[in-house]
Amino acid sequence: MDRRSLLRGSAAVAAGSFAASTPALAQPAGSRLLKFVPQANLTSLDPIWTTATVTRNHGYLVYDTLYGIDEQFRPHPQMAEGTLFEEGGRVATITLRGGLFFHDGEPVRAQDAVASLQRWMARSPMGQKLRDYTEELTALDDRRLRFRLRRPFPLLLTALGSVATPTPFIMPERLARTDPFQQIREAVGSGPFRFNASEYNSGSLATYSRFERYAPTTVPGPNSLTAGPKTAHFDRLEWHIIQDAGTATSALIQGEMDWFEQPTPENQLLLRRNRNVSVEMLTRFMSLGVLRFNHLHPPFNDPAIRRALLPAVSQSDFMIAVQGTDPQNFDAQCGVFTPGTPLASDAGLEPLRGPRSIDRARQALRDAGYTNQPVRIIGPTDILAPAAITQVAGDLFRRLGMNLDLVLSDWGTVVQRRTSREPLERGGWSVTCTTFAGFETADPAGHFPLRGNGLNAWPGWPTSPRLEALRDAWFDAAELPEQQRIAREIQTVAMEELPFLPIGAVAAITALRRNLTGRVPGFAMFWGIRRA
Repeated sequence: MDRRSLLRGSAAVAAGSFAASTPALAQPAGSRLLKFVPQANLTSLDPIWTTATVTRNHGYLVYDTLYGIDEQFRPHPQMAEGTLFEEGGRVATITLRGGLFFHDGEPVRAQDAVASLQRWMARSPMGQKLRDYTEELTALDDRRLRFRLRRPFPLLLTALGSVATPTPFIMPERLARTDPFQQIREAVGSGPFRFNASEYNSGSLATYSRFERYAPTTVPGPNSLTAGPKTAHFDRLEWHIIQDAGTATSALIQGEMDWFEQPTPENQLLLRRNRNVSVEMLTRFMSLGVLRFNHLHPPFNDPAIRRALLPAVSQSDFMIAVQGTDPQNFDAQCGVFTPGTPLASDAGLEPLRGPRSIDRARQALRDAGYTNQPVRIIGPTDILAPAAITQVAGDLFRRLGMNLDLVLSDWGTVVQRRTSREPLERGGWSVTCTTFAGFETADPAGHFPLRGNGLNAWPGWPTSPRLEALRDAWFDAAELPEQQRIAREIQTVAMEELPFLPIGAVAAITALRRNLTGRVPGFAMFWGIRRA
């Protein structure tokens, strides 16, 4: 029996047994409680320290940003009332809206925003670039903060609303002063929901209560991605960590859960047959699959060994493992930028095209000097896309004859472990696989795996002066045609140096009860959505 058949059988058995033993507890019309099954366990509460999507989603409940971004990547005021540009764009004064409060009752001040942005700029690729342009960032008074820039930064407001992880959330100064490379342990923001710390049980439950003093932006316009008024229609949210997809599927069918963020393809088939459940795209942007090398230690510190894998890599193998065989749900011809966005191209992708060959890759490994050095892949078992592509990567490395150690654990452990720079003999790693949301990899600004800034880069730590120079040139390019030309160069260099290997792009599919309306497309956002 193949793996997909086994998964189908397991899902059906789990769904059938759960449904038979558990009474239906569907939420009544008008209920102010929403029960949600997130894609992974919430192990870190700090959306600056980690790039984990589940923590970013948690962050948008608890915190707010100065600006929001719509689906066209245009910035709109959120916590900000507006921004005044002076001196040819080199001075930007941002005024906060009045009446903003943190969950602990303290007013939001410009000093809080300054400290929060400084912490964010230490970790975010976009923030790091903004920091390079910034001569001074100060609070003029409680409601005004000022950027004094070395030269104009046209993407300033876009940066302040960036949806890419880490996100420029505003938190109290006392928390924002935490070393950006150390995790905060307290989740206090000014967002539409407050985190119930006393009820938090990692691996089981996280809950949130509507923040009564939250005041949505009054800027006119509909909700689009993170722009527009964040109106909370539920008094309480419960995130239930259910690692077995079949169990989560049955709970959704029975009405015990309202929303299952990331059902497997097999469970999507079951859910589509239920008239009370809607299965739909989470966002119009596909997520980019990433096979990330550790550039600090053998064997993948050698670019020739990284390139030797290319003849054997089939993007369709990776993507089918995540979302099944429907070609509408994945793209198996993609490069380093999100398919369908302005910077996507076919530049430098010839090594990923044409017939695939394990034999050619084996020979390339021998020619590159691979002599059975150990390779350790770390990956999760409890989050759909990374778990699936990790298994495909493990199978590929075995067929290539590499000396593989495949280490599987929960997603929270992977997120912690991948930060280790130790060699393999001290518990380090060689490869990890994950996906990035399409709006994070549409351009070089927030594209974590595309950085080449060494020890300051995302785990894997590649060093590439060429990539960094091209990224700087992209920021300085004023017009789209020039940005596209530079992006083609970036992709060509990336396919030569391979800071990561693009393994396809996949649609994010979600499932929720049909009596929920008003969901804002993008990711798991909890404003706008209500029960009919």
